[in-house]
Amino acid sequence: MIEDIFTGIPLGIFLSFLVGPVFFVLLETSAVKGFRAAMVFDFGVVLADILFIAVAYFSSYRLIQTIKNDPAIFIFGGIMMLTYGIISFIRLKKVSKKVDEIPVEELIKKNYVGLFFKGFFLNFINVGVLLFWFMILITIGPKLELETSRMITFFSTVLLTYLIVDIGKVLLAKQLRSKMTPANILKIKKLISILLVIFGLTLMFQGWFPSEQKLVKKALEKIE
Repeated sequence: MIEDIFTGIPLGIFLSFLVGPVFFVLLETSAVKGFRAAMVFDFGVVLADILFIAVAYFSSYRLIQTIKNDPAIFIFGGIMMLTYGIISFIRLKKVSKKVDEIPVEELIKKNYVGLFFKGFFLNFINVGVLLFWFMILITIGPKLELETSRMITFFSTVLLTYLIVDIGKVLLAKQLRSKMTPANILKIKKLISILLVIFGLTLMFQGWFPSEQKLVKKALEKIE
C-alpha cells in the first residue's frame, strides 16, 4: 500500500502542472474570485477525472479504441471549447465598453454551482484526458496486479496529491486579488477566453492530425 501511495504522488504533481485550459482557468478563478471559488471549480475538474478513470477501468479497450479512431469526437470537443471561448470573449468586449460603470462585486460574483460544472465541463470535453487516464491504467495496472484495492489507493493518491498541489497554486494566485480592478479583471478574463479558443483549436487539430493517438494504438497492440 505504501509503495502504491509513493507511486501515485509524482503523477499527481505532474498532473497538477500540466498546462491546459483547466490550469489557466483555475488560476484566474483564484485571482478574481478567491480560494473557495477556485476549489469548487477544481472539485468539478476532479469529478470529471474520476468519471474518466472509471470509464477506463470498467470499459473494454474496444471502447477506447473506438474513441481513438474517431476524430469526430476530438473535433466536437474542440468546437465546444472554441465556441465557449469565443462567446465569452464577445460578452467581455461588450462589457469592457462600460467598464468604468461596473462595480468590482459584479465582475467577481460567485455562482458555486456554475463554477463546479464549469470545471467539470472544461475537463470532460477534453477527450485527451480520457486517453491520458487509459494510458496510465494500462501502464500502471499490471504493476498493481489489477487489484481493485491497490488501484483505488493509487488513483486516490494521484487525485489527492493533485488537489493538494492545486491548493498551493490557488493560494499563490489569490495574492493578486489586491490588484483586481475592473479593468484588470476584464483583461484576465479576455486572456482566458483567448486561451480557451487556442486550446479548442488544438483539440480539433488532434482530430484532424491524430499523431498522439498512435501511442494509444501501440499500447492496445501490446494488450492484444
